[in-house]
Amino acid sequence: MPAAQESPGRITKISVTGFKSLRDEQSIEIRPLTILAGANSSGKSSILQPLLLLKQTLEESYDPGPLLLNGPNVRFSKMDQLLWHSDGEAQSARTFRVRLATAETSERGLTFTEYEQKPSIVEMTDTVGGESLTLREGMDDAEIRSKVLPRLVRVNESQIAGMRFYVSRDRWRLRVSAPLALPSIFDPTTPSIFPPLLPGLTVIQWSLPVLADEMSEDILSMIHLPGLRGEPRRTYPLAAVGSHFPGTFHNYTASVIASWKEGEEGKEKLAGLAGDLERLELAWQVEATSLDAAQVEVKVSRLPKSKAGGAAELVNIADVGFGVSQVLPVLVALRVAGEGQMVYLEQPEIHLHPNAQARLAEVIAAAARRGVRVVVETHSSLLLLAVQALVAKGELPAGDVGLNWFRRDDDGATRIESGSLNEAGEYGDWPEDFADVELALKRQYLRAAAAHVPAGDDPTPPGH
Repeated sequence: MPAAQESPGRITKISVTGFKSLRDEQSIEIRPLTILAGANSSGKSSILQPLLLLKQTLEESYDPGPLLLNGPNVRFSKMDQLLWHSDGEAQSARTFRVRLATAETSERGLTFTEYEQKPSIVEMTDTVGGESLTLREGMDDAEIRSKVLPRLVRVNESQIAGMRFYVSRDRWRLRVSAPLALPSIFDPTTPSIFPPLLPGLTVIQWSLPVLADEMSEDILSMIHLPGLRGEPRRTYPLAAVGSHFPGTFHNYTASVIASWKEGEEGKEKLAGLAGDLERLELAWQVEATSLDAAQVEVKVSRLPKSKAGGAAELVNIADVGFGVSQVLPVLVALRVAGEGQMVYLEQPEIHLHPNAQARLAEVIAAAARRGVRVVVETHSSLLLLAVQALVAKGELPAGDVGLNWFRRDDDGATRIESGSLNEAGEYGDWPEDFADVELALKRQYLRAAAAHVPAGDDPTPPGH
């Protein structure tokens, strides 16, 4: 994998157990290009939804508890909706678990349960360099002293004899805490000392340093674009533009384009965006203008390709095909993402002509080559075939592509079969192939058409 994926805290593998249809632990690796495919309701979204829950919980302005269920990225009304269910209550899970691994042999495991229809965190286990530490809400002072402190705090017993330790919760993260009047007795490289809560009283908190902040940062920087991206509008609300995009990304699209008018880097991104639209044969020019302190207007060229010596005739995005407004956030997200940043695209091909679907694969592959980690949930056989062609032509390294096929067994539980492409762009024996559906329909059509052809005529086109 590229060096960009090897930074500490950057997530390279997601494993989920007991969440919705993911009864047994299922995992996917995060490659430069990770593809999630399968039938409707096969569990494709379920593998990423725990990560989105963590993201929207961290981003909320107040403390919503261990998990914010009803947020901008995913929406639930009660904890029971997150958990695996079968026909019998005895077969239903009361907890779910997510494990996030990094390329630095580090891992964070989080277990959540249901308490009065609300989420509650059971435990958090951090593993760094083969050493694990498990924290649970409700751990008593004696257990913390015997199991936790010897591995986190470099002080002698007499210095902490009069203190009482407990596990505190920060959203979905757990830490060891203690009220402390004299923080100077601790090695400042080990604990994080927070501002005093009361005069003369400081709360100190510890967690394993590799995962304490960097994994949370990776989650916060994640760009999420859902399949439903709203109707095209005459104007869009002005939004702040930075390296992080809380909530769902399509709300920032217009403001990001408007911000690219300034500076060489911005102009280069804007030119690249126009090139992407032209590659998809949707437009060849795009611009966004702030109308006032609250509204942004987006315009695109009416024609899909430029004409020699001709100026662009720009029209409001609401006056062109629906596909333009749906794919524009996808293209902007891929351009705005920095090296190593994760972009999760749900059905990026929605409302696109088959030719544009195939060419969208080229834009996605270009982002992956720039170091963006792209996760694509798709129903498009053309997009997948185009990715295979790019690998076969040597334009995308085979090892950079991870294929994950989702299916449900007879009990309704999701199974994920993962694989890689070879240098020829082949993926071997796949459990089910989009192309099988297409070939079956062609056979059905040819047989049906043959029934309408006079005897002696051959309705089969050459090569079939």
